[in-house]
This record gives sequence, C-alpha cells and structure tokens, in this order.
Amino acid sequence: MKKLVLFFLTVWAFQSAKADEGMWLPMMISQNYEEMQRLGLKLTPEQIYSINRNSMKDAIVHFGSGCTGEMISPKGLLMTNHHCGYGSIAAVSTVDKNYLMNGFMAHTMDEEIPCPGLSVRFLIRIEDVTKEVNDFLGDAYGKEVEKKQEEIFKKITTAANEGKTYESDVKSFYAGNRYYLLVYQRFTDVRLVATPPENLGKFGGDTDNWMWPRHTCDFSMFRVYSDNDNKPAAFSKNNRPFIPKHYLPVSMKGVKENDYAMIMGYPGRTTRYMTSYGVDQAININNPTTVSVRDKRLAIMREEMEKDPAVDLAYASSYAQIANYWKYFIGQTEQLKRLNIIGEKEKEEEAFQEWAKENAREYKKVLKDYQKAYAAYQPYAKHAVLYREAFLASTLTKYALGFDALQKAMKANVSSDSLNVICKKLLKNRKSFDGFNLTLDKRVFAALNQMYYEEVSKSQHPEIFASDVFANHGNADWKKTFEDYAEYVYSNTLLLDSAALAARCNADSVQVLMNDPAIRYALNVMQNYMDNYDPKAKEFGYDMFELNRAYQGALLEKNKNKKMYPDANSTMRVTYGKVLPYAPKDAVFFNYYSTADGLMEKYKPGDKEFDLQAKIVDLLKRKDYGDYADKNLGNLVTCFITNNDITGGNSGSPVINGDGELIGAAFDGNWEAMSGDIAFDTRYKRTIVADVRYILWVVDRVLDGRMLLEEMSLRN
Repeated sequence: MKKLVLFFLTVWAFQSAKADEGMWLPMMISQNYEEMQRLGLKLTPEQIYSINRNSMKDAIVHFGSGCTGEMISPKGLLMTNHHCGYGSIAAVSTVDKNYLMNGFMAHTMDEEIPCPGLSVRFLIRIEDVTKEVNDFLGDAYGKEVEKKQEEIFKKITTAANEGKTYESDVKSFYAGNRYYLLVYQRFTDVRLVATPPENLGKFGGDTDNWMWPRHTCDFSMFRVYSDNDNKPAAFSKNNRPFIPKHYLPVSMKGVKENDYAMIMGYPGRTTRYMTSYGVDQAININNPTTVSVRDKRLAIMREEMEKDPAVDLAYASSYAQIANYWKYFIGQTEQLKRLNIIGEKEKEEEAFQEWAKENAREYKKVLKDYQKAYAAYQPYAKHAVLYREAFLASTLTKYALGFDALQKAMKANVSSDSLNVICKKLLKNRKSFDGFNLTLDKRVFAALNQMYYEEVSKSQHPEIFASDVFANHGNADWKKTFEDYAEYVYSNTLLLDSAALAARCNADSVQVLMNDPAIRYALNVMQNYMDNYDPKAKEFGYDMFELNRAYQGALLEKNKNKKMYPDANSTMRVTYGKVLPYAPKDAVFFNYYSTADGLMEKYKPGDKEFDLQAKIVDLLKRKDYGDYADKNLGNLVTCFITNNDITGGNSGSPVINGDGELIGAAFDGNWEAMSGDIAFDTRYKRTIVADVRYILWVVDRVLDGRMLLEEMSLRN
C-alpha cells in the first residue's frame, strides 16, 4: 500500500475549501491570492512570505513551547497572549511580588525581567525535501519507516544548521506524502516587559473559556535581546534589543463587519482527514476518559490552591493548562455529536469508495483496513488514556519513573561508577519538586490511581494492585484503600527527602533503594504497560501511519484539480477570512464585537473569575477610554470575532488587516465550533480576538506604560 502513495507530485493537488477554511503554508498563498484580494487584501504574496527579502513572516515567532508571538517595534518588542506567557510570568513571580496576579510594567529596559528557559524562533526558510526523504525511505514499512525517517531527517537538518547558526526540523505533510525542511533561528534572551493583572488577562476564567462574548485582555509583552551583531546570544547585561527584519504596524482604526482578517501563526495539530472510525473513538473513548480524569484532578488542585497563595502561585500554570483542554474535550465531544460528524465522514467515505472502484482500485481496501485497525486497538485505547492522564498525574510518580534507568543498569551488571553517575543525575532531577505541595500531590495520587484501577480492565491490571495495594491496604471502600496506600507511600518514600535519598542513591545501597514504595509502584505499573500495552499502541500507530499516508495520497489524486491544505503540525500557517457575527441557534444572534460596557456587566467584586482592580473599575465607570475608543461606537471595543481557521498553537497570533497592520491578538475559539480540529464548520467557526486598542488602553491607562506605545508604529 505504501508504494501506491510515494508518487512525486509535479503540481500541488488540492481539495475544495471555503475561503475561511484552511491553514495554508506561507508559500501556498499564491494559490489563494485572488480570493484573498477579493476579501480585501492589499499586499502582494511576496510581502507576506519571501525567502529573498524581508516580509511579514519575519515578524512572526514561534513563542515558547507552543504559542505564537509577533514583533511590534524595531526594538525587539514582542506581543503574545497572557496565557502564553503565563508560565514564565508565574516563574518570575513571588508571593510578595506576584506579577501574575497584580500585573507588571517595566518602565525602563533595565527593569525588564529575564525569563530563563523561554525562547522564540524566527522562521528563515522552507524547502521541499520530499524526493530526498522518499528516495531514502524506499520500501520501508511500519517501525522501519520511523527508524529511517529519524536517520534521513538528522542528515538533512544537520546540513541545514550551518554550524549551529540555525536549527531546523523536517516535517511530514499530507501524512507523509510531502516533506518540508523548516530552518529557524532561536533567541534565548527573552525578558518580560508587561503583563496585565490576572483579572484582566484571564477575565472570565474557566466560565468564559471557549465562549463568546468575551472581554478578556489576553496579552503579554516581552523583549527579544541579541548580541551586538544582532545574533542570538545567552543572557547578558551587555545584550541589546534585537532589531527584527520586519515588525507589524498597529492599526488604531478598529474593525467593522466584513473587514478582511488574516492570521499568521503556528497552529499545533489538526486531524481533518480522520475517518469516521477515528471520530467514533474520540467521542466514545478518548475524550470522555480524559475529561473524567481531569475533572477529578482539577477539583483537588482547586481545593488546595484556594487554601494557600503560595500553592496557588506554584500550580497556577499547570492548573490553567489542564483546565484549558479539559473544557476543550467536553466541547469537542458535544459539537462532534451535534454536527453529526460521524455521519458526515461516512458520506465522504462512501464517495471515496465509489471513486476508488472506478478510478483507483488499489485503494479499495483502505477503509476496511482502517476499520480492522481501530477494532483491534479498541480494547486498549482507554488504558492508554488512563496511563497518560491518571497514572502520570502525580509529581512523585513521574520522578519515581526516572529510577527505571537505575533498574536497567543493575540488570545489566554495570560498574559501581556507572551506577553512581546515574544516581547523580537522578538527584539533580529533584528540581521537579520545586513548588511541590505534599498534600495536593498525595490526594492526586490516591484519587487518580483509584480511577486507574476502576476503569482499566482487570485483565490489564499491573500485579502490584493485588500484591501491595489490596494485600496490605484492601478495604471494601476503594477510596479508603487508595488513600491509605497513598499515605503509606508518601510517608515511607525516600524520594521526598533529598538528604535521605542522597545517602541511599549510590552503588552500595541501590538494592535497598529499589524497594522504595514509590519506586516499586511506579516501575511496576510502568513495566506492565510498556511490556503489554504500549506495543499495542505502537502497532496501532504504525497502522495509522501507513493508512493515513495511503488515504491522503489517494485524496490528493482524487482531488487533483481542487484545493487541499495539509493538517496543522506546529509549522507556520496563514489563514484568511472576515470579521463576522454569527447566529449559533434559533433566535440567538451574536454581534462581532464586545465592549467595556459588557466588561462592567460581568464584573463581580471579590469573585475569582470576574473581579477587577479598583483602578480599572474607576477608569471604566468614568468611561476614560481616550484615543482607544471606537470612533463610531464611542465605546472601548474589548474583543471581536472573525471566521479564520485556527487551533491550539495559534494563541498569540497576530490578526492583520488588508493593509498588513495589527488589529488584535487571537486567543480563543468559540464553543459552537469546538469540533474544529477534526471537522471545520463554516457556519459557526469563529476566532476570538483581543482588540489591539483594548490592549493599548490597558498598557497606557492601567499599567502606565505609554513609553511602549512610542516604540510602535501607530496608524490612524
């Protein structure tokens, strides 16, 4: 089957797509340029993406570990979402100087705060390496493909990195029917410049998350620094603000209905070509299992965080990440059902089957093979989710798993010196306990391991449930059983005591150490999964790779005269559309903008999600909007919506008008289109955007940071 899809595409093949649907690679926009012009774009394709001259792509960065940011001044000033900067802001905050809660503004560059571990990547160029990769893969199949891909990817990226000046990735597109090399330049001296108080940056909390209308001022600002040659450099007081090749001018004109809107960013992952069998598994196994585990975990975290500000600060970033996709999976399941996506996929598959019979009989078995692969994996699918979401939830468990390296070394009869080297690394890794709260982690361990026991099929249980948990702590009340076991583990483990662990983690004592209750439990559960069920998951993954490659290759052939965009894979994409309202259901209409009036309507003094600082309330009551008010409305527009196609990873992406000016920062999607990663819905899909004038109002009036505006190119 693999051979059938390794053909060389002399021209791009595309599937039909709506103007507002599609995450297009930057060099593909020429295929859509006429439509983009019709909607209001005034730039040329080369002004958006060029490898020979400065272009808009040079203002867009891959921010941190999975967001987007944009350069907004010639002095390295960068804007992204508040929730994208959340972890870094929390890391530089303390209980006494809680920038996460109270906000922050550096009034001079000397006041900007270094953010260790934070980096940004600029895209330099994209190259087609499909032929080189496919020639090397040859007839490889399954696991062999994975191994050979690693080899050829390493060869290509090593050559492209040019003596570590750049770093690069080779990415698969259209499920292995196309391969591209992406070359980047990474900057690691990134400093916090400004962030709103949390009650603006996260206004509405979990209640408003994924909902419209919104009033969240979801932004933060950082500055990128370089050496004197404008090249990447480790943090130094001698570094200077980076001078970008391009930065985005800022529009003060605002938006109106039907205005052109374009987004450039790094969407994480979509599976738009998933079959009906995959959607069924998502709806009935993967999503509900993930939601139930996270629901329990979040409840425990919330209770403990509310008791202590230090715990709240330490776990704030982790809580936000878990909560975001907890609600996402709830919404995705609901919308996949409401829109009958399984039924829609089945119709597409019927049409594909008819085409295959008439035009490409070699693809006739693809859908039947999908059905067999999903059926074979179904008994293990839930276990895989629970292993990841429940078993790996506690910090203690994740740290204990590191001792697998020591166990393997002991079995291999390595030297005492080698054992001591491993111990030294394990002791160094105890930094994972920074900010650790014993009570919270112990409760998570007890509750989620109970869920793991109850929801994984008994035939798939690790031996330790019978030999240790129930043999020594068994009770008719399973909740008490796991709470008692957790108490035993956390009271007797050496892993929580750095001095005691250091005394035992050496070649002379490792035999005793490996009987530590936390290590015994973690390694027993892990070994059971890795020996018996991870191979099932990997086999399923190999099947999916081959089937997806065949299916999408066939779709490219079937639709060779139409447009077809590749799934998102954390590479730069361009999406385009319009500013539009929508009607989600009968007798309900949502306008395309929200205002400061709505912010005050939601305001609840003392409420964790809807409170506002006194200064903000005073400004809003006096309607002190200054030059940031919308000229037509006489009000401060807080957010607006467009029909752009985005997903996770686009957070912080610039929303750009037809003149190439920044009009807002994308930060969320809407509830009615949560199916978007699997199936784009042209009726309901909306991108929620923080209006740039709202952001500048906060920078100026709330944070007293008008000097930042003087760096920017503001256009009226």
